Amino acid sequence: MSNPMVATAAEVNTSDLKLKGFKAYAVDTSVNPVPTYARRDFYKVALLTGESILHYADKSIELTGTCLFFANPHIPYSTELLSATQTGYACLFTEELVKATDRSESLQQSPLFQIGGTPVFKLSAGQTVYLTGIFEKILTEQGADYHFKNDLIHTYLQLLIHEALRMQPTETFFQHKNASSRITSLFLDLLERLFPIESPQQALPLKSAQDFADRLAIHVNHLNRSVKEVTGKPTTSHIADRIIGEAKALLHHTNWDVAEIAQRLGFEYASYFNNFFKKHTGSTPLSFRKAV
Repeated sequence: MSNPMVATAAEVNTSDLKLKGFKAYAVDTSVNPVPTYARRDFYKVALLTGESILHYADKSIELTGTCLFFANPHIPYSTELLSATQTGYACLFTEELVKATDRSESLQQSPLFQIGGTPVFKLSAGQTVYLTGIFEKILTEQGADYHFKNDLIHTYLQLLIHEALRMQPTETFFQHKNASSRITSLFLDLLERLFPIESPQQALPLKSAQDFADRLAIHVNHLNRSVKEVTGKPTTSHIADRIIGEAKALLHHTNWDVAEIAQRLGFEYASYFNNFFKKHTGSTPLSFRKAV
């Protein structure tokens, strides 16, 4: 009889992810899939045992033994199996799920959000046992009826992140092979460092692609070409997505009025912010605040 908690990545229904913001599953595959080199709209933490080649952005690394791998939707990746089987666990989740309940500095410095960092960690036998236990607890809680299971799962995710922060990452992986990769990494890192907005006195210093290009001392056309080449999304889309994410967090976690939030996010008038928010979410800021 097959284990109902075991699935391959291809079998995971990511519609659950979009509805709930989280999906965990066990990995057990003996099929060498055709590599797919595509961006995804979710974050991933995986504990994998086997031999494989990870294709990440414009780089590749051969993985052996057991590794912890972090992926984010900004960078395309795929895994090419070399061994007959690959086993382990994986968690998929949205950025909104994590940042809705954690706005700490440690999260910003984690392998999830440090675009230019190393996303692969080679595990010792002791680390493998410890992290396997966490993944198994996540799977158990995912199917439980406990009223506060989302908070508990989030705590387990934080344990995975903090364990990675304490590890020595795999070396010689992120050697930027071209200018586009390096520029994109710098841009995404700079964008993330602007957040969170933590007081009404704090204002967003950079808002347009030109602002970021000026700060990075490059031509805006060069920035736009590089970001689109590496991530498949325009510079303005990354900026807008991050501003919308912060706007949602401020509407949910603060009692600031919409005009204050608009000003902190770089909008001269609240009406501009209202139009921007509705364009990207389909609802007004007030409607969103009332719904959460």
